[in-house]
Amino acid sequence: MKAISQRTLGGPGVLETVEVERPRPGAREVLVRVEATSINAADWKLRSGAITKLGPPPFTLGLDLSGVVAEVGAKVTEFRPGDEVFGNVVSRSGANAEYTVTPAEFLADKPAGLDHVRAAALPTAALTAWQALADVEPGQRVLVHAAAGGVGHLAVQIAKERGAYVIGTARTANHEFLRDLGADELIDYTTTDFTTAVRDVDLAFDLVGGDYAARSLRVLTPRGRVIDAQGEEALDDPRYHRHYFTPSGADLARVAELVVAGRLRAVIDRVLPLADAAAAHALGESGRVRGKIVLTSWNRSAIRPLG
Repeated sequence: MKAISQRTLGGPGVLETVEVERPRPGAREVLVRVEATSINAADWKLRSGAITKLGPPPFTLGLDLSGVVAEVGAKVTEFRPGDEVFGNVVSRSGANAEYTVTPAEFLADKPAGLDHVRAAALPTAALTAWQALADVEPGQRVLVHAAAGGVGHLAVQIAKERGAYVIGTARTANHEFLRDLGADELIDYTTTDFTTAVRDVDLAFDLVGGDYAARSLRVLTPRGRVIDAQGEEALDDPRYHRHYFTPSGADLARVAELVVAGRLRAVIDRVLPLADAAAAHALGESGRVRGKIVLTSWNRSAIRPLG
């Protein structure tokens, strides 16, 4: 089968299409024929070596998948061949391939009304926001940094769904887009220091890194929290919390309910074929993506936006 692999760490150019053996599922695993996957910041960090959790190359990236069950392990009862599913892959044999294997508990049934492209945009980004904002209460003030990005635009919607007053940092060009998603207040970080423009924040969600977490501590209420999904530098402050998402089919099923009900949507910036994974990485790293970049099977050749 085809897969996108890399033999060395480095820039997008290290990614290449290779032929590898199709994996077989273990007892509690599911083999999925991948219809679509998506790009996350972790992908280019793993590719470059900024994150080393996969060990040395070669490996295949891809945390997100939407596809069709091809085979199930002997102890899997939740799914059967032919089921449409979406979820996460966290291994050296990721979703940037024709087939991949993942634990059954990392998957959820794909709703019939949700196509594979939009389903593939959800798992890592939606779970990161869903779990980080789990304790948000109605009326709280939530500050979302990089609000127009893959995780950020979902975080805005999830915080609003939980009754929060949502403040986002984003370029002015993205403000109308974010207002349409429910943001109450917006700050252009290129012209305004958010620490001078906002106060009394109950939860600041850092999706930028650098000094954003430390600066966000200044705008909190006495009992406020910073939830840091970047973690470039852990802070010795009881209000600081490093956040890692946990793959969960059960949480994804709840996310899917909101999507089907029209109360949450993943915005797709671009759809590219898997053969153009390197171009997708370069676009993602540019920091100018609104929402998500999705990769589909090798038979698509055009780069196209989705409305």
